[in-house]
Amino acid sequence: MDLALLFSSFANRLNGRKITQQRMLYEALRDAILEGLLPAATRLPATRVLANELRIARNSAMFAYEQLAEEGFLHVSRRGSIVASVGAQTKSKPVERRPQSAQLSRRIDGLRREQPTHPIAVSFRPGLPALDEFPMTQWRAAIARAWRKLEATDLGYANSAGVPELRQALVDYLKVSRGVRCDIDQVFITDGTQTSLDLCARILADAGDRVWVEDPGYAGARAAFKGANLSLVSIPVDADGIAPARSHWTQSPPRLIYVTPSHQYPLGSVLSIARRMQIIEEARAHGAWVIEDDYDSEFRHTGSPFAAMQGLAGDTPVIYLGTFSKTMFPALRIGFMVVPPGLSREFARTLGEISRQGRAADQLALADFMRSGAYTRHLRRMRGLYSRRRVALQVALEQHFGELLTVSGGAGGMHLTARLNAPLRDVDVCSAARSEGLWAVPVSEFCLADTNIAAYNGLVLGYASVPVNEADAAVEKLARIVRSMLP
Repeated sequence: MDLALLFSSFANRLNGRKITQQRMLYEALRDAILEGLLPAATRLPATRVLANELRIARNSAMFAYEQLAEEGFLHVSRRGSIVASVGAQTKSKPVERRPQSAQLSRRIDGLRREQPTHPIAVSFRPGLPALDEFPMTQWRAAIARAWRKLEATDLGYANSAGVPELRQALVDYLKVSRGVRCDIDQVFITDGTQTSLDLCARILADAGDRVWVEDPGYAGARAAFKGANLSLVSIPVDADGIAPARSHWTQSPPRLIYVTPSHQYPLGSVLSIARRMQIIEEARAHGAWVIEDDYDSEFRHTGSPFAAMQGLAGDTPVIYLGTFSKTMFPALRIGFMVVPPGLSREFARTLGEISRQGRAADQLALADFMRSGAYTRHLRRMRGLYSRRRVALQVALEQHFGELLTVSGGAGGMHLTARLNAPLRDVDVCSAARSEGLWAVPVSEFCLADTNIAAYNGLVLGYASVPVNEADAAVEKLARIVRSMLP
């Protein structure tokens, strides 16, 4: 092998990157060994000879050899410097490499979603709050106060349940606003609902156990349960929420039951009291746990909200999940779980082994934000704002779509669901909309693979981040796209 040619070729590949001669020689030799250009057992020239040939300092050659020897690329002895066998791919014996994607686990099949490839002018993304309306000044002040309170000892790992100040603030808030029955020992702070779901799946069920999921339902829950190797059983949803039949209880009894009772995601129905009580009683009888995801119950636009399932009785087998992603902002990454009293000690012990808490400043700031009344004032203002934006979207949909859409789910939350009354596939409509700068989500995306998708053909339209004065033009554009696709 002509090392002078090798050195010169490598220098030409640097594309202007500035490195020392000794580093250049090291990288050139290392790459040649890895690529099989310098096969195992090749004897390299002495450093003095190589330095003269390449017209570089001998110290540079010595550095390169020493570094390669330390990393196992060379064997150095009295016989000289010999290339080691490092399992390199040689040109004479090419090795077929499997694509990396083929090495991913089977658990993640079907979890990867299409990402936007076009600039988005208006996003109807469900669950996205009005970030530009967040009271940044008050939040910065709360953050500053929190950091002033911290000491050096607070910079280490924290209690796995979260800081006591935020847990107690949640106890006080949830008792009044959601009718949740709990004390501080039952509250655990997490990094958000997805983390809470993952913990529930791992702590409360074993691989192969059945978990009932709403169909259509929240894809993030399915991802968490699938990642824990649980067996998913789809339960249909109607106007009164999740609707398990008697055969589900007898033929496929669950270990876990996942529900969004206050505002079913994505259809928007509210789980009736009769069904809530029935699910609780059947769960007790079958030794199952109910996971209540109360993701956006703070935003109720008509009538009085139902209290949480967790608080309907003193001994409900319900794990209550909440998040601040909708009421505050997603990047905060703070959620929480309220577990039954009988689970609190085991949860505390288990979480201490499998997770680590931190970000004490953010949790203390949030506790301050809640105690000061700033959180309640922010929620009150957002309820009014979202209510006006919901009305603007509904009016625009009625005006520009007419009978092409049937709208539902407007009593609460941050999104509407619109059924397509036309021979079009919702995925095709959303794809066409994205290419025109509108981001909408197809209802069929929330269905399990074996679901009758034709029965859930529509659009999920978030309105929280769509200003009133932009709704009409965006919907008119969406309607024009849909009408252009009609046969």
